[in-house]
Amino acid sequence: MHPAFRAADQSGFYEARTPVSADEIVTMARQLLNRRFAKGHAITSPDAFRAFLHLRLSDKDHEVFGCLFLDNMHRIIAFEELFRGTLDSASVYPREVAKRALSLNAKALIFAHNHPSGVTDPSEADRAITHRLKQALDLLDVRVLDHFIVGESPAYSFAEHGLL
Repeated sequence: MHPAFRAADQSGFYEARTPVSADEIVTMARQLLNRRFAKGHAITSPDAFRAFLHLRLSDKDHEVFGCLFLDNMHRIIAFEELFRGTLDSASVYPREVAKRALSLNAKALIFAHNHPSGVTDPSEADRAITHRLKQALDLLDVRVLDHFIVGESPAYSFAEHGLL
């Protein structure tokens, strides 16, 4: 935690000892969310995960595709940025996602990628790769729980829109 902040008390609040900048607050928020989404923690709130993804991916000027790898109890194994692309696309390879899921012994995955344009609507390419990934992982008995697209507005969820 930042030295200007005192650790949270039982109420969960933090206290600033000295003034902090907006950038320092964002850095501290990232640190807190990284702790909440550390190995062994269960995913309990889609909104908290959206906040994590927003802080992790929204400021990128290129597309990044990542995966949250989960165990059979939906506890976090890892979140990894697997593919880096250009301003408007990223090549995603189902074979590489499957290899990584197997190497981590993951039972479930949540995909996430950003749209540097800020628009979170899924493209046909987004729908197609999600379908291909789901098909490949189904063969390995690895469940795809969701795919989020991060932009300026709240992250778009494929599961919430009935696309999985």
